[in-house]
Amino acid sequence: MENFPIINLEKLNGAERAATMEKINDACENWGFFELVNHGIPHEVMDTVEKLTKGHYKKCMEQRFKELVAKKGLEGVEVEVTDMDWESTFFLRHLPSSNISEIPDLDDVYREVMRDFAKRLEKLAEELLDLLCENLGLEKSYLKNTFYGSKGPNFGTKVSNYPPCPKPDLIKGLRAHTDAGGIILLFQDDKVSGLQLLKDGQWIDVPPMRHSIVVNLGDQLEVITNGKYKSVMHRVIAQKDGTRMSLASFYNPGNDALIYPAPALVDKETEAHNKQVYPKFVFDDYMTLYANLKFQAKEPRFEAMKAMESDPIEIA
Repeated sequence: MENFPIINLEKLNGAERAATMEKINDACENWGFFELVNHGIPHEVMDTVEKLTKGHYKKCMEQRFKELVAKKGLEGVEVEVTDMDWESTFFLRHLPSSNISEIPDLDDVYREVMRDFAKRLEKLAEELLDLLCENLGLEKSYLKNTFYGSKGPNFGTKVSNYPPCPKPDLIKGLRAHTDAGGIILLFQDDKVSGLQLLKDGQWIDVPPMRHSIVVNLGDQLEVITNGKYKSVMHRVIAQKDGTRMSLASFYNPGNDALIYPAPALVDKETEAHNKQVYPKFVFDDYMTLYANLKFQAKEPRFEAMKAMESDPIEIA
């Protein structure tokens, strides 16, 4: 756990900029995850989001979870459940258009706080994408422009609570998967742990830290970077005590965005032999495939997209 990459974004403004950029690059290459401190989102904003999210769960969702999942989910179960997760969730869409006003049971204060939080996360996600461009030697805004499509990026927040589980050895809070999209910003509970990533064949805890933002890379960034950066399997372990809060915000390509390896990152040898390591596809087509294969390895998804290609990738 002590080696988990923790990035102090304030250090980008001083003498330690080069070392901090290298730390980000190493995290993207070798972890697919890192944790941000001093990221520019005020602590009081995060405290309000946490208080309102936990209050909303208690008031509007806890009883529903107990009735729908907790009562029936593990009744008489003796072997691990592999077709469901021990979580209570709802989804807020921010871009290209917001659905916050349409979600039932949210009071006006919570809606406004989440709109503000989403704007701050959107700005942070775009700043991070530009930092990745710098590390990759791509022109500034290359990733943002690739994600744009014709209507701009998709951006939304999965609001989750992972309640106490009587049999945590028989069910996961969330089964192991890689994220399909672009860059994911997570505001997680600092008291109840559970998030783990797979590194070198071992499950490693992502340390809960107060007021941090955990960042992980999705499948689209692995494709665009031609495998230099990787999306990584992760999961949530159910816990016997405590309810874990998780707000995962997904900054993803637009539905019609065309995704393929950045020409600058495709080496000459690959180009000369016309080898395609990664496919070229429209983001929405990938999401359609992912919907049925989320909890499986990503490589067969990439191969399936490659098989669907109607035209070979063009290297400019």
